[in-house]
Amino acid sequence: MAYYLVKAKPLRLKELKALLDGGGIRAMRPFGGELQTCLENARLDPEGFALWEENCYCTPPLAQERAAVLDQYFVDIQTKTIEKDAGWAAINALPPLW
Repeated sequence: MAYYLVKAKPLRLKELKALLDGGGIRAMRPFGGELQTCLENARLDPEGFALWEENCYCTPPLAQERAAVLDQYFVDIQTKTIEKDAGWAAINALPPLW
């Protein structure tokens, strides 16, 4: 397992928020619970990018998450390998995405 700081440009936030609020992502297996929590706690940087920390077992990173969810709601998805909790610490001062 690896930890990543994810940076992505949101496309359809209203639809994504509805999916999150309905628990639709949480129900996805095996990654749904982690992705739901990460997106609920995502931050927004001054350039309009969403940022969050996520752990993942996939190669390439976030392969399942991208196929099922992320590629529908974000563009320019970037990942950076980090230590656990380093991403949350780095983005904590940014405003919440929601």
